[in-house]
Amino acid sequence: MRSEISKQTKHELLEVLRQRYQQTPKLEKTTILDEFVAIASCHRKHAIRLLAGVDPVVHEPPTLPRRIYSEAVREALIVLWEAADRICGKRLKAILPGLISALERNGHLAVDPIVRQHLLRRCAKITSAGFGRMADSTGLQVGGF
Repeated sequence: MRSEISKQTKHELLEVLRQRYQQTPKLEKTTILDEFVAIASCHRKHAIRLLAGVDPVVHEPPTLPRRIYSEAVREALIVLWEAADRICGKRLKAILPGLISALERNGHLAVDPIVRQHLLRRCAKITSAGFGRMADSTGLQVGGF
């Protein structure tokens, strides 16, 4: 029955053995390696990498910042979504530029030029899931009967 050692103990042991491992000839390295593998209960290749000082680089997935839209943009998107009969985000994204110009031309939508430019420029970058999240945050129910 093997008893696991704590991470702190393993780390301290690794620091001590790493110094010895890097300063000794090859024959003694195998002895040190065998000791560490027996104590730490890890694979031999992993122990070699740890003792050689090549710590594995942990790559964290990049977290993209959530887009925060101004209240004017959100309100305009809600009006456009309602005018399109609450269609899904993928379809709304496809018709958004034409819908904006049609509603403005017929007098059903009046937005500031800055908001209009923001909507038109960002509509290509907003994902359909982003439209869905925006609709969810308004408290309106998407889809269903």
